[in-house]
Amino acid sequence: MFHNDLQGPPAPTSRRHVLIGSLALTGALIGAGAQAQPMQPAETSRKPITSGAVRMNTVTTQDGTQIFYKDWGSGQPIVFHHGWPLSADDWDNQMMFFLARGYRVIAHDRRGHGRSTQTGSGHDMDTYAADAAAVVKALDLRDAIHIGHSAGGGELARYVARYGQGRVAKAVLIASVPPIVIKSATNPIGTPIEVFDAFRANLAANRAQFYRGVPIPFYNFNRPGVAMLDGVVDNWWRQGMMGGINAQYLSIKAFSETDFTDDLKAMEMPTLVMQGDDDQIVPYADASLLSAKLLKNSTLKVYPGFPHGMATTHADQINADLLAFIRA
Repeated sequence: MFHNDLQGPPAPTSRRHVLIGSLALTGALIGAGAQAQPMQPAETSRKPITSGAVRMNTVTTQDGTQIFYKDWGSGQPIVFHHGWPLSADDWDNQMMFFLARGYRVIAHDRRGHGRSTQTGSGHDMDTYAADAAAVVKALDLRDAIHIGHSAGGGELARYVARYGQGRVAKAVLIASVPPIVIKSATNPIGTPIEVFDAFRANLAANRAQFYRGVPIPFYNFNRPGVAMLDGVVDNWWRQGMMGGINAQYLSIKAFSETDFTDDLKAMEMPTLVMQGDDDQIVPYADASLLSAKLLKNSTLKVYPGFPHGMATTHADQINADLLAFIRA
């Protein structure tokens, strides 16, 4: 994952190699003295309360979770689904871009992330999709374009398949986790679960230091000739540290082990699939190439040399392509 001697767009690699490399870096950052053991967070439950009640800039779900959201502008709605372990703030550039062009832009913080309730339970894709549906219903969003990045692309796929009928006009998957990450008998090229066990151990041992290392390959700042953007790294760290460690720990299972194959097959609306071929976090050969084949009405765009966080580092190109797809 961190081969600085690579020049130009590398050949497609497996998630195993990518994530093992990420752990090598974060392990070095944490220090050889950290002997982390996987934690076992307790699941808790809440007494159900009335669903759909809107309090200021939050929506209350059936289990009492407060989902924070931003809702700016008017016109056709565009709904953004953020990646792990970030928040709605990761879409700042895109929200300002489309707001200036007459669209209504909406982004929410996934439960346990950002400003939403730090729940002990519900950190699975079924619940994430239901939370997104609660926001969409409360705001009565129709004819919407949904855009998801990384783990947010998985949330998007599950939401659209289960709740999007009659409400979703188009969808966009940006460097997203579908169809499935984890290695299994039916997905032999996937990533072994031991890699994610190590991810959880590093997160539990020293989240603050771990989150200093992850943005480097996330944005390809370890590639030759790529300038480090300290503000971007700091903003990634800030978003990650806003959320609850328990939620972020549990959601690793959600984005790595959930099978979105049937969700993708159920999506009938035009769907744009976008990814860089130098994505060091979610290799495009295992993700976008396979997703585009499963979707009924897909357009695939692969960007030479672009990183996992290309919507930030290459916002001008990504925004222009999103706008063209939405207007088509």
